[in-house]
Amino acid sequence: MKIRSFVQKDNDAVIRLWHACGLIRPWNDPQKDIERKLTTQPELFLVSEKDGVVIGSAMVGYEGHRGWVYYLAVDSASQGQGIGQALMQEAEHLLMARGCPKIQLLVRSNNSRVLAFYEKLGYEAGDVIMLGKRLIPD
Repeated sequence: MKIRSFVQKDNDAVIRLWHACGLIRPWNDPQKDIERKLTTQPELFLVSEKDGVVIGSAMVGYEGHRGWVYYLAVDSASQGQGIGQALMQEAEHLLMARGCPKIQLLVRSNNSRVLAFYEKLGYEAGDVIMLGKRLIPD
C-alpha cells in the first residue's frame, strides 16, 4: 500500500470510493469538491493505492489556525487493515510539518463505527456546535 498525492487520473476512482463509503450528500457535488481542492494545497489531497488501484482517500487542509480532514475513505474490502490509520498518520505528519497545532474533522453524530475509529486514534469530541452557511450552491 502506498500513500501519495491525488493526480487527475484518480478522479473517477475517488468519486466511486466516496459513493461506496456513503460520503456523498446531495448538496455536495464531489466533482466540484475535487476541483476546488486542486486550487488550494493540492499536495494535501491524499490517496492510498494498492497494486495501482485507489483504495483510500483523505482531503487535508490547513488555513493557518487548524488542520482539517475531509473525505477520509477506505474501500470496504480493505477496511480493518490499517489504511485509514495510515492516511490519518500521514495527514498529521504533513500538518505538523507546516506548524499546524491541532487537527479537526467532522463526523456525523449517528456514525458510531467511524466515531469509534477516531477515538482509537486519540481523537475526542469537543464541546462545540458546528455551524454552516452555503455560499455557492452545487
